[in-house]
Amino acid sequence: MKRYLHRLILPLLLLVLWLVLNETLAPGQIALGAVLALLLGWAAMALRPLQAYPKKPLTAIKLIWHVAVDITYSNVAVARIILLGDKANATPGFLKIPLRIRDPHGLAALACIVTYTPGTVWADYSENDGMLVLHVLDLKDEQQWLHTIQHRYESPLLEIFE
Repeated sequence: MKRYLHRLILPLLLLVLWLVLNETLAPGQIALGAVLALLLGWAAMALRPLQAYPKKPLTAIKLIWHVAVDITYSNVAVARIILLGDKANATPGFLKIPLRIRDPHGLAALACIVTYTPGTVWADYSENDGMLVLHVLDLKDEQQWLHTIQHRYESPLLEIFE
C-alpha cells in the first residue's frame, strides 16, 4: 500500500502545478491535468529503473543544515582568497578519500554537496576501491577534510540511503 502511495506523489505534484499554472479549478482542467500528470508520472518512473528509498528524514534535515553552514563558511573563505588577494597563501591540492558508501543515490548526493561547496571539486571516483579524489582550493589540513567528508557528509548519507 505504501508503495502505491509513494508512486502518486509525483502525479499529485504535477496536477497541482498544472492547476496553479492554469489558475483554475474547472472540472475539465482537473481531468486533463490528472491524465497528463499520470502519464508524465508513469513516463518519469520508467526512465528511472533504480528507485531511491531514503530513510531517516531527521538525519537528512541535519545533513542539509550542516551543508548549508559549510557552504556559507566556504563562500567566505573563497571570497577572502579572491577578493583580498590572499592567493599566495592558498595551497591548492588533491586529496584521496576512501569512501564506504556504494549506493548511487548517496554518491550522487555526496557529489552534489562537494560540487556546491565553493573551493572543492569532485575530481574522480573509482568504483573498484571506493576512492574519491577531491581537489581543494586551500588544502592546509588534510585530516580536517577527511573528517569533513567521511564523518560530516558520508556517515549521514550512509544512514539515509543504505
